[in-house]
Amino acid sequence: EVQLVESGGGLVQAGGSLRLSCAASGSSIAGYSLGWFRQAPGREREQVSCIASGGDLYYTDSVKGRFTISRDNAKNTVYLQMNNLKPEDTAIYYCAAEIERWSGCPDEYDYWGQGTQVTVST
Repeated sequence: EVQLVESGGGLVQAGGSLRLSCAASGSSIAGYSLGWFRQAPGREREQVSCIASGGDLYYTDSVKGRFTISRDNAKNTVYLQMNNLKPEDTAIYYCAAEIERWSGCPDEYDYWGQGTQVTVST
């Protein structure tokens, strides 16, 4: 079992950058796929990105070229570098983990962090 804690959110102007961190504890993340999700008020939760244990990547179209997911297994941490932020990126961002029984990003995640707020002003 793994516990996840996000940090790094905040208020930034459009065009700015943030780096979100998700620190894991209780288990090594080496064998996990890791995802970032976001949810704005009144909207469905959306998967932003994921990175599998072997490095396979996924990004939703709206963030391609702007966001970068990475992992540091030695630090037991996954990151989301967010550049050229837009007001529509405003949301609570969550990290999630799933034991990778098959290669590639999973369809479901069992473990979730508490979320960190990202607000992008115009």
